[in-house]
Amino acid sequence: GGGSYIVAMENLGTVAGQTAGAALMIDYVLTVSVSVAAGVAAITSAMPGLLPYRVGIGIVAIAALTVGNLRGVKESGRTFALPTYGFIVCLGGVILWGGARLLTGAGSQPLEAAQPAVDHAVAIITPFLLLHAFASGCAALTGVEAISNGVVAFERPESRNAGMTLVAMAVILGTLFIGITLLAHAYGVMPRENETVISQIARISLGTTPLYYMVQSFTALILIVAANTSFADFPRLCSLHARDGFLPRQLTHRGDRLVFSNGILMLGVVSAILLVVFNADTHALIPLYAVGVFTSFTLSQASMVRRWLRLRPARWPWRVAISTLGAATTGTVLLVVAATKFLDGAWIVIVAIPIIIAFFLAVNRHYRNVGVLLRAQRLTADRDAYNTFVFLVKELDTATLDAISYLRALRPEDVRPLYVGRPERYATVANGWEGCAPR
Repeated sequence: GGGSYIVAMENLGTVAGQTAGAALMIDYVLTVSVSVAAGVAAITSAMPGLLPYRVGIGIVAIAALTVGNLRGVKESGRTFALPTYGFIVCLGGVILWGGARLLTGAGSQPLEAAQPAVDHAVAIITPFLLLHAFASGCAALTGVEAISNGVVAFERPESRNAGMTLVAMAVILGTLFIGITLLAHAYGVMPRENETVISQIARISLGTTPLYYMVQSFTALILIVAANTSFADFPRLCSLHARDGFLPRQLTHRGDRLVFSNGILMLGVVSAILLVVFNADTHALIPLYAVGVFTSFTLSQASMVRRWLRLRPARWPWRVAISTLGAATTGTVLLVVAATKFLDGAWIVIVAIPIIIAFFLAVNRHYRNVGVLLRAQRLTADRDAYNTFVFLVKELDTATLDAISYLRALRPEDVRPLYVGRPERYATVANGWEGCAPR
């Protein structure tokens, strides 16, 4: 139920745990901003006239997600099944149809939309360029942390169902990713400022038919659904930090709908601010996104290495080898992403994580200091001290009389009424109270 934060705290200590937590929080905030920005881009690709309003559309989407989660989304799995399966079917259909057209020669002449948007000379492929492309591609792997952090939300057996979901997601992701890549290469699709790559591929394969608009609609919906994942995991993560004393205690409180209302509100506000600051530009937000994700990946895998070495369960050498490989792989990706995307905006996250950690530690220090004061006062408290009960009275009804009887049983001489109500009713209530006063 806490993913990287829990295992890092238990196995690598406080600083590592707070680092993982800070990285995950940044990841969840950016998941909302990136997913909503990408969803809006799918809409504006199909309807270019809405492009000037993309920030406003994104804020409305975030507000709708925030309100929906504050009210408590019932049966969210079933609610989100339609856009999920619809997207898989639509995009899978585009890949199959586009592949068939290419094999039969019908798609050998791509549309004008597929031509490069920028004239450029022959690019020199350098190691840095390859690493930059590698870092961009690794962003596609983000999202698996949502499953590991939300294992407790699965039906029993939780770990088995979460594992099956992870395998299914990997297979679907790999299939769609490779299919899109092959079609983009075959069609000669280049990135465009006002149209996404998927939109170009769908338009070339299907033309501007109702099927094209269906693909774009499901693409926008699945991205909004992806943003909703953070509204389940971010508040839960904040509540774990608050429970451990690294965030304000108010983040552990549940609202009327039994959701972490304060965490949901904080996520909605911060992600909307990011959307405005970066003008709902997916390409500007992605470099920020990947650093936090791979930081948490690396710390969780390193924590598992420490755990297997400490507990030494059955087949522990094999477990250590797998976790070590995972930590080395994701750590390498983290270094590559941080280096190649540093000037593209990754530096913001690299600077933000230590600041957030310092805030966590300051909150924890405050709670520890308050705890020392409270314990000291509890030991030296006057045993003869007593309380005076100030009782708010509006009407002398049955509930009020029952409360008065309870308070008199505790300390009858120190119950003092304070009338709160309409001025013209004061005399009546006061006279009634006199009849209830202790003798």
